[in-house]
Amino acid sequence: MDSIKDRLPATITTDRLVLTTPALAHVPEMAVLANNKVIYQVLARLPHPYAESDGVFFVETIARGETEFAWSILRDGRYLGTIGLHLLPGQLPELGYWLGEPHWGQGYATEAARAVVGAAQAAGCPALRSRALLSNTGSRNVLAKAGFVEIGETVDEAGTLAGRRVMQMRLDFDR
Repeated sequence: MDSIKDRLPATITTDRLVLTTPALAHVPEMAVLANNKVIYQVLARLPHPYAESDGVFFVETIARGETEFAWSILRDGRYLGTIGLHLLPGQLPELGYWLGEPHWGQGYATEAARAVVGAAQAAGCPALRSRALLSNTGSRNVLAKAGFVEIGETVDEAGTLAGRRVMQMRLDFDR
């Protein structure tokens, strides 16, 4: 029996972006963009400092691992960030993403999020979940533009955000 993961596309093309399988060729720019304390402070699962070895580990082990399906976000062949679905057994897939700070405010995160939402819906996901720090209004706005609704505040229990208040968000697909 195939899973949602088996039905997700390896590559998604939008008006301005290509979302594709993370590759070792993306690692040098990934390491430069991800080695940013501002990004680290709002993500639950990003190491800091972030070195090329972290990028290699991500590409080779995590990006398309058992519980992940990630895409590199590219514009004109240039790496901008990463978006993906965290696929834990018994839970709705969780959309997560990060974009390098030089690329903020240009609509890339919203465009990528909408593309992944569409792919997840086409793959048969009944719904998606996501979360963002209460203080991260930019990310909460991106998720709202992608169709997510805020369903309540919680305190994160693990990772970089442990002990911090987050807004839980959900997107239900009409069947």
